Amino acid sequence: MSDYAEHTPMMRQYLRIKADHPGLLLFYRIGDFYELFYDDARKASRLLDITLTTRGQSAGAPIPMAGVPVHAADAYLAKLIKLGERVAVCEQIGDPAKAKGPVERQVVRILTPGTASDEARRGADEPGIVIEGGRHPVVEQALAAPFVANDLELTGARRMLIITGPNMGGKSTYMRQCALIVLLAHIGSFVPARRAVIGPVDRIFTRIGSADELASGRSTFMVEMTETANILHNATEQSLVLMDEVGRGTSTFDGLSLAWAAAAHLARKLRAFTLFATHYFELTALPQTYDNAANVHLDAVEHGHGIVFLYAVKEGPANQSYGLQVAALAGVPADVIEEARQRLRLLEQESLMTPPAQQLPLLPASSTHPLIAAMGAVRPDELTPKQALEIMYRLKSLL
Repeated sequence: MSDYAEHTPMMRQYLRIKADHPGLLLFYRIGDFYELFYDDARKASRLLDITLTTRGQSAGAPIPMAGVPVHAADAYLAKLIKLGERVAVCEQIGDPAKAKGPVERQVVRILTPGTASDEARRGADEPGIVIEGGRHPVVEQALAAPFVANDLELTGARRMLIITGPNMGGKSTYMRQCALIVLLAHIGSFVPARRAVIGPVDRIFTRIGSADELASGRSTFMVEMTETANILHNATEQSLVLMDEVGRGTSTFDGLSLAWAAAAHLARKLRAFTLFATHYFELTALPQTYDNAANVHLDAVEHGHGIVFLYAVKEGPANQSYGLQVAALAGVPADVIEEARQRLRLLEQESLMTPPAQQLPLLPASSTHPLIAAMGAVRPDELTPKQALEIMYRLKSLL
């Protein structure tokens, strides 16, 4: 590769810059990608597990090439530095519209294992997920109205979001778009967000939607609990967990208790990055117990007896569920909605007037039964057959 004259103008530029930085991997900016060529490409492909391809020909031979998106480069740079590699980052500094040949480029950063304070290395090592202006790439294309973008922040100190808000308010979309952005970022793709900083994530677990497997004898609730059990057994501190409406397939108290215990386990023991959507407003008290949990809600406003969804994620818990309004939107008859509204008011009044019921103990209060006391005084090895028979009659009389 010493005879630059045989190469294309761009390759001549690349090779001259490369010659000025021997022994360094050269990240050569072309548009929205950093490209590596020749031996650098082969090495980066092996170390970063990225595709090795070719780019046309230069000097009569195909050019080995591998590249990474500019927006995801920090994570790849951090990995190379961890592996002990040195990297030169070459940027476009000229105006492509004015360039008569290859746009002017120069090395603007050199990263080595000694540059531990470099932002790229720090950012990729720190646990957490920060998304600004995130969108769902599929839902956005299907909507006639503009998609409402939302932010997400999960850090080492803020690991769980309790998400409340009305049905149809966007909770599931918000959770799914966050998982999609994390997945796309980890495969080196562009992401539907204004900005994304994604730390290490080992796996993505989801418990979303409802389905049964009646052919195998598993009800909807059994499927839900099986998925929940898998998450609670296998999630780690570096996992992203999506939990949507856990506990809704059984009685209110059972479901609430299971949802609370599962969320507490995730926050206290597993410390996984968790998005936990629920209609159990009791769960909004979890941040009072676990300081790594926080409340957010999908916003909506009432208009008459209807509801207007704003689809914006805000800090704090929702103030109500808007279930009757959503039922009306779905076409439930007006007289049914009115009766439900009256029943709701009655239940709310009874809840305020009725003192909390005392939980009955599963077992009676501990006390020593005379039979147990008498048995404790018996010394079997010291008894004659006649004495043993007499004791049996006496014990029977105590029943």
